[in-house]
Amino acid sequence: MQAKELIKKVHRIQIITNRMVNDILAGEYHSAFKGKGMEFDEVREYQVGDDIRNIDWNVTARTGIPHVKRFSEERELTIYFVVDISPSQGFGTQNRTKAQLAVEIAAILAFAAIKNNDKVGLILFSDRIEKFLPPRKGRYAVMRIIREMLSNTTEGEGTDVAMALEYLGRVQRRKAVVFLISDFLSAAYEKSIKQAQSKHDVIAITSHDPGEFSFPGVGLVELEDSETGERIIVDGKSPMLQKMFAQRTNKVKKERESLFKRIDMDELSVSTNEDYLKNIHQLFRKRALGRKRK
Repeated sequence: MQAKELIKKVHRIQIITNRMVNDILAGEYHSAFKGKGMEFDEVREYQVGDDIRNIDWNVTARTGIPHVKRFSEERELTIYFVVDISPSQGFGTQNRTKAQLAVEIAAILAFAAIKNNDKVGLILFSDRIEKFLPPRKGRYAVMRIIREMLSNTTEGEGTDVAMALEYLGRVQRRKAVVFLISDFLSAAYEKSIKQAQSKHDVIAITSHDPGEFSFPGVGLVELEDSETGERIIVDGKSPMLQKMFAQRTNKVKKERESLFKRIDMDELSVSTNEDYLKNIHQLFRKRALGRKRK
């Protein structure tokens, strides 16, 4: 991609997504993700009504006056975008590909994050780590994430979610909010995603396209696996083929959803032919309500 074309695309993404954040999502982001933990603030003298479980016995013994530890809600978070850029992300039968959809959603969430003074980092992966940007604050950090997602060339040929999450575990020791953006066309990632979820707040953003759920009845057609390059010729009008295709797609979808439910991990499903803002709203409201009930 030429530099001038890249700058134009970055600017377009910035205008579209920034407007969405300003008008709609900034407050909802705060409710959904802020204050997921508590951090130590100060020690002060005990007052009537304080929780005795927070008494600092060391300070109390030293001063002879009861003191309690005071905690405050965490105000700054580390946000990671772990984004699948394998060849299958280039698929799209609508107005955008899955890769373009991922850029827009990551940009929206990243702009919302910096409005709350959070740090944002990026891991791009296929069957290898394609790019790593450590977490930084500010608009420049967001713009660099957008540029890398738009311009990075994929060297890998497949998708390895487990490898990407294991890499995240090595570079990010402290708890972070992780947006894992992929179509999850990857094998054997259950163990790694459980481990990541036990340490971080992981939200799966599953990208898909309508063309992945129904086989076109167009007669003989040559198919190429976007990740392996393997080609076969099939009869698109075959009812058996269409049934097998639908069954396989739904089986993969149900297995993924079942896994995320078992480990209590939020999933945001987005499609290349839908308005994803409604889905983001629903996710934010769900998380905000969940916090209020706790």
